[in-house]
Amino acid sequence: MELAQVRLLVSDFRVCYHFYADVLGLKPQSGAVDGPYERFSPTTGSAGIALQDRGAMAEILGELGELGASDGPGGTEAGHRSLVVLRVSDLDSYCAGIVSRGAALLGEPVAPTDRLRVAYLKDPEGNLVELQEWQLLLG
Repeated sequence: MELAQVRLLVSDFRVCYHFYADVLGLKPQSGAVDGPYERFSPTTGSAGIALQDRGAMAEILGELGELGASDGPGGTEAGHRSLVVLRVSDLDSYCAGIVSRGAALLGEPVAPTDRLRVAYLKDPEGNLVELQEWQLLLG
């Protein structure tokens, strides 16, 4: 397993995009200023930060809403801010293993693209974790 990225769930994608690209100087992968997803890389190294539109993730999971009024720093209302992404080589086997050890998936694995399969769960604090398996395209 390898840590693929830390993804920040954001409500104002465009503002956050410009902050990470223009203010912090991270390099956007695709230039998707309006989202719903963009990965940013530092000038050196392979690790990166990604932004994910909160509404797009709500459609996938059916549970993420906007942050509550008290969800500023230290807020306690429902609404996720981050998503830890872990890349695995065999999603089905990995999911079976973690479920056997007490994990609860938030649904069956899904394929949001023709190359990617994902499954979601929460850690004990309620933080989202995405497990992803990339498929090779033969052709």
